[in-house]
This record gives sequence, structure tokens and C-alpha cells, in this order.
Amino acid sequence: MKSAAAQFTSVPGDIEGNVRTMATLIREAAGQGARVVAFAELAVTGYELGLIAKDPGLTLTQDDPRLGPLREACRAGSIAAVVGCAVRTESGRPAITALVIGPDGGLLARYDKVHLHGEENDIFAAGTEQGRFTLDGVGFALAICYDNRFPEVAERARADGCQVYVAGSVHERENDSFEVIYPVRARDNGLFVVLANAVGLNEVGDCRGNSAVWGPDGTLLATAGEAAPGLALAEVAIS
Repeated sequence: MKSAAAQFTSVPGDIEGNVRTMATLIREAAGQGARVVAFAELAVTGYELGLIAKDPGLTLTQDDPRLGPLREACRAGSIAAVVGCAVRTESGRPAITALVIGPDGGLLARYDKVHLHGEENDIFAAGTEQGRFTLDGVGFALAICYDNRFPEVAERARADGCQVYVAGSVHERENDSFEVIYPVRARDNGLFVVLANAVGLNEVGDCRGNSAVWGPDGTLLATAGEAAPGLALAEVAIS
């Protein structure tokens, strides 16, 4: 099975435009044989907390019609997509969410970020459930950005029998996660790690992409580099 991490520069608040770009990347990943493609945290709106707080229209529902082009691209390419967006919750606050759209265009899984960071605590509701889905017999675990700073998230994924750990993040160029977090989570837990990172300026800072896939021994298998848009795609060989 091939897995991919997709990166691009989200236009702040432009759901329709960002979804079009994401649909193109889904089709590109499928054309290269990927069965799963992941996107960065809040890719649908961009990591723009102020905009999301002010505009309720930037918070989606699970079946939001504005995600229709993503569902269509997944169906056409027989591929699953991990979509970063803000989604409504019963609390009245949105969650920072990863919606997993399956190869049939239906909702395969939903994960709400558990470990909120900084200003996120003032705007979003924290999730309480672990993110999991299975595709082609392979178990996937989901995490979003600051979640990855907590080793127990990956440890629970391993304990649950997951083989691939998928992270959607927004890391600025000075962030050390590419060296001290993702390869370590892979090596310590024997997991493939797929990281989708943002590109461009946002409320976090200057993000340079470098979306990547690491093997279970911590070896870097693929990177999208600093170009946007782009894909990091690698074979996830499950024995």
C-alpha cells in the first residue's frame, strides 16, 4: 500500500478554493498509486484561528456539501483522504478535526484534536476519543499537531495494533518536530509515520512544508521538500 502526505498553501478562509486544490492533490496521489493521502491541520480554511473564531461559516459539518469535490475525487481515484478542518461539536465550539473520507466517498472516521495548544483552547473544544480507521486490512492512527508531543498517543496506537500513524500539522520553519518527534515516534513504536505539513505564512509563522513519510525504524522514506503544492509518497509495506 502506498500512503501520501500532501502539502499546499491554504488561502485564508477560502474553503471552496482550498477544496479545489485538495481535490487536485487527491487525484494526483491516486494517479501515483496511493490509497491514502493526508492533509495538514485546518487545511480547508488555513490555520487562521482569528478568522474561524469570527466567522461561523468557516466551521463545517461532517457531511458539509462544500467537501463534495473531495468526496468525488476519492471515489474517482479509489483513495482515502485525511482532511484537516474545523467541525461543529455539540458543545457549541468547533473542534480541530481530521475527517477521513473513504474510497467510496463516505465518512470513514473522524478525529477531534485532543491536545489543544495556546490560543486554540479559547476557541475550540478538545476531543476525547482516539482516532482510528482501517483500510485494506491496515490499521491507521490519527493525530493532529500538538498531539504528537505526547509519546503516549503513538504508544496507544501501537498497543491498538495500528501500523501507520498519520499526523496533520502546522509547523513553522524553526520547529524541531521533523528531527525529534516524528522519526522518534516511528522508531520507538515500530510505526510508519505520515506527516502532512502546511506551506506558507499563517498565524503560526512561516511554514515550509517538508511533509514526509518515515519507516518503522525512523528512516526518512519520502519528503515533499519545500515546494508547494507537492506530495511525499512511499510504500507502506505491512508484513
